[in-house]
This record gives sequence, C-alpha cells and structure tokens, in this order.
Amino acid sequence: MKSFYVTTPIYYVNDLPHIGHIYTTTVADTLARYRRLAGDDVYFLTGTDEHGQNIERAARKEGIAPIELADRVVSRYFALRDRLGFSNDDFIRTTQERHYKGVEAIIRRIQETGDFYTATHEGWYCSPCETFYTEKELAAENTCPVHGSAVEWKSEENIFFRLSKYQQPLLDWYDTHPESVRPATRLNEVRSFVESGLRDLSVSRANVEWAIPFPGFPGQTVYVWLDALTNYLSALGFGGEDGVLYRKHWEEGDTRLHLIGKDILRFHAVYWPAFLLSAGLPLPHTVFAHGWWYRDGKKMSKSTGNIVRPDDLIDRFGADSVRYFLLREMVFGQDASYSDEAFIDRYNADLANTLGNTVSRLVTLSRGAFGGKTPPVPCDDNPLVEAARRVVPEYRAAMDELAFSRALEALWKLLNEASQYLMTREPWKVVKEEGPSERLSRILWNGLESVRIVATGLLPFMPRVAPQVLAAIGVTDVPASWSALEWGATPNGAELPEPKPIFPRIDKKEYLGAAPAPAPKAARSASPVEEKALIAIDKFFETELKVGTVLTAERVPKSEKLIKLQVDLAEETPRQIVAGIGLAYQPEELVGKQVAVVANLQPAKLMGIESQGMVLAASIDGKPVLLHPDKAVPAGTQVK
Repeated sequence: MKSFYVTTPIYYVNDLPHIGHIYTTTVADTLARYRRLAGDDVYFLTGTDEHGQNIERAARKEGIAPIELADRVVSRYFALRDRLGFSNDDFIRTTQERHYKGVEAIIRRIQETGDFYTATHEGWYCSPCETFYTEKELAAENTCPVHGSAVEWKSEENIFFRLSKYQQPLLDWYDTHPESVRPATRLNEVRSFVESGLRDLSVSRANVEWAIPFPGFPGQTVYVWLDALTNYLSALGFGGEDGVLYRKHWEEGDTRLHLIGKDILRFHAVYWPAFLLSAGLPLPHTVFAHGWWYRDGKKMSKSTGNIVRPDDLIDRFGADSVRYFLLREMVFGQDASYSDEAFIDRYNADLANTLGNTVSRLVTLSRGAFGGKTPPVPCDDNPLVEAARRVVPEYRAAMDELAFSRALEALWKLLNEASQYLMTREPWKVVKEEGPSERLSRILWNGLESVRIVATGLLPFMPRVAPQVLAAIGVTDVPASWSALEWGATPNGAELPEPKPIFPRIDKKEYLGAAPAPAPKAARSASPVEEKALIAIDKFFETELKVGTVLTAERVPKSEKLIKLQVDLAEETPRQIVAGIGLAYQPEELVGKQVAVVANLQPAKLMGIESQGMVLAASIDGKPVLLHPDKAVPAGTQVK
C-alpha cells in the first residue's frame, strides 16, 4: 500500500472563509477520496495559520485577544467541513503546542548548518502578505503586486536565512524533478525567479507579539512563513516524541503533494524547499499551484469586497452541487470566473437536466415495466459497453493528472451516450408494443448501468449525492474500490424506490431576482360575465390537469413555433406533446422543466405529428409563458 500525503495551504484567520478558501480544500478532499478508493494509505491535512501582525491588528481592532479571533474563525472552518463533507485526517493550528515543537525543531537543524545570521533589514513591506518586496517587484504607484494595497518602508534588525546559498540546488531540483512544480507554467515562473538571483531572506520580525519566539534570539519572533510552512511537518509529529506519521508520510512517503493558490507559489516552491534543504529534510514531490477565482473581473478578496460566501449556495443548491460547480468550472491550474448565472446554468444543464432527468426517466420506466424493480435481464453487448470502456480509462487518467474538470467531462460523455442510446431505442414505445420484454429489460438495464458507473465516478466529487443516485437505481452498497467502474454491477430484480427529484431545476430568473413581466392591460368592458359564460365546478373538474417533467425537446421541422416534447407524467411511457412555444423557448432550456399538462385531451395531429396532451401557458401579447409549480413535485401530481 502506497502512502499519499496531500495538504492544503493553512488558511489565515483574519477573515471568514469564502469559496476561494474552500476551493483548495474541496480539491484536496476529492483527491483524497479518489486515492482511498485506489487503495492508497491517504493522509489529508488542512488547517489554519494563526500568527502574525495582521491577526494582532484585527484582534486589537475588535478589542479581543488574538486567540479569541482565531477560535471564532476556526469554528467556521469546522462548520464548513461538516457541511461540505471534508474527510481530512487532521486539522493543524499554528497555535498548538505540537506545532511550536516542529518549528523549534526545524530552526535547530537550520542553525546547525550556519544558515542564520543577523543584519539590518530594509525594504517595502506589505502587511497583508507579511512580506518585503524590492522596488522592481512592486506594482504601479508602489503597491503590493498581490493585493494592490499600499506598502510601507520598514527597517529593523532581523535574523536572515542564507537563501542565496540554495539558488543552484533549487535550480537542480527543478531540472531533475520536472514534477516538482506544476503546472509547467508555474515551474517556468519559479525557475525564472530563482535564475534572476536570490537574496537572503529575513526570517524573523521584531515588535510582533503574536508569534512564536525565535529560539536563542530575545526580542525576535519567527517570520510567519517559516512558522506556517512547517505545519506540513509538525502535523505529522515532526519535533515530537512520536514520529511514526512523519516517517510514513514524509520521510519515507511515496507521494508528498502540496495544493496551493498561485499567489503563494514563491513561498512553497522557493523558500520552503530551501528551508528543507538546509535542514537536511526530504523535499515535497509536487507543489501544484491552481489559479484564482475571479468575480466582476477581479480576484476574489476581502479588500475588493467581491467575495462569495459558500453558506448561501449550500443552503440553496446543496453542498455537493457547490463542490461539483467548483471542480467542473475551473480547469485546475488556470483561473476561473464565478457568477450566479454561471452557477445556475451549470447546475441546470449538468445536474438537473442530464443526470437528474436520465435517472428519473430510467427509474420511472423500469418501475412501471418490472413491478417496481430493476430490469431482470442484463446486457454486455451494446454500444454503451464500448462507451464505458472508453470513458473509464479517460476518467482515471484525468484524475491521476489532477485534471478534475476533464474527469467530470468524461463522465458526462457517458451520460450523453446513454441519453442518445435511449432516444434511438425509445423504450417508452417498446413497453407499449411488447410489455416487459427481454429487449426492454436490456435497454433499460444498459441505461441504469451507465448511470451506475457515472455515479461511482462521482463518489469523490459528490460524496453525499452520488450514493443517493446509486440508491435511486437500486444499488445499496457504496463501492469501496475502483473495481466498481467495470461494466456489469447493476443488480437485476432489485427494489427501486419511488423516484424523487435529486436535483430540482432552478428557475434562473426567479433566483436572480428578475422583475416579473408586466401584466397586460385589460380591455375595457362592463363585466367579465358579459364576455364569457361562467361554468360549474363539475365542468371544470372534467379537465384532468397534471404536472409533468419534460424529458426531451426538439423543434418540429419546417415550423418556427412548434416544439415536440416527451413529457414524464409517471405513466408507463412519456407523453408526446406538440406545443406552439418555439418563439419563446429554445428546446434545450425546456429539458428538465416541470409543466402543467391537460392530460385527458383527445390526441390531435399538428403538422403530421401526434400530440397526446397540451401544456398550459399564460399569454402576454401573444407570447407564451409556461406555467410550472414553484417547487419540484413528483411527475404526475394532480393539479386541483
């Protein structure tokens, strides 16, 4: 069994977490779950960075002790851990005694090499970064290149680390271990920085009370980055009496992987390996720096005020939908943009429409045809078998390369293949013509098996919802290894629970707060009664109204207005309904919508296509506006 050690950066406690913070932890959790299913001995670490001038100032501003501020913010990280289902094995806090021991231990080792000396330190200092910058590194108007905030000139007596001594050893490391920094663009960036010449690094601060005292140097405290980076060792027991975890996952570890944001690349890919080289300790195998989340064209940050808190998204869409969006939307290693509209589009298209509707359609047809159970006859000779055998290796390769968006894209290829397979074989017609035949069983079983493989692949991404999808198709045992990705594990004759919407479709206009369309002006008349005769209630109840879910939608050839729908009314087969709504709606936006249907209307033909019902819509200046329930209900629900 190989060891797999994966870490997130430790998050600074001067602010409550936003999606930029939880993103890296979501990635690490997904990777940890994937590697556990692969049989690795995984140790997944995250935590908080709690020392430094910024914490000191923020606490003073609130009139509380720094540890009180830290405790409050840490409690929010714990709450998000529970809500998002993070499976970290440890949570390190830099205020813990075990961390102090680790920092003291690495400092002793560096001191023994003679790589510390004292000198006066002068330069441009960014307080949020807690970092000195040279004149040429500053942004316009002498501002921080990361935060864009003003810097200040500082001069003080500090302890220096001989970083310049490790310029060539670092370049040798990059050259002999091209996987040391990823993606390749970040490796080139780091190599260029080191090649331009390294200056010795100040690793202490004076006049900072909220910090670890620097051993042997009264009045000096440990520079926050030398303090913070050591968490990757101290969490494993480095510096303590029991070093079992340290030996297993660092000293002798098969994989030592740091996941970070690109803004802290230099600290992890230059300073950290230099500290380790000086201390005679093993280096990480890979430092992988991902991009930034942008909103309104700017990096998300407290200073710009454009942050997105995860709690509201979790409340509205569910934690696993948030996880899915983050991992699908950002190509790992590149930047990505967040918007509420993009979130809803991704949720509706991928989860509500493609996955949710496929599950609903297959379960409804299987329950109706086979007495509430999965189909009795499997099939291992069909186009979906070949599709799965192409997709699964593609998925595994993408996950091994940390290409999470590409891995999800591969799973959705199989879902789309399954959807196309069902459209061409039309099981709703087969059941009508043949009943619960062997051919019908094979068709529906193939669809369910494709969904099972997709849901299995989703386990690392959506650890709560993926088991729900499996249970919905009759699979009660959650897979414990990747052997479950092989074709053929959907049970025959297993009980199928009554379908419930796993991903209720979101009305984008309603969610984004779009103003309702103005009501049309009423024509002048003496009384509505004069215009139309009233009917008795019994007459009204002759009309059978039901809520249906649109499974497919396509335009009728040679017609601008007509769209042909397949609508699930919880009957044995979907209803085919032709609706004159093509000027107001695109077919793709109708899939997954719930609509009100007149279910007992005599069939009629429109342009030679039979319509087995009618969808209800309001009419505003001749433009149809579909009626739908304000929340998802089971298909076939009566409208009364």
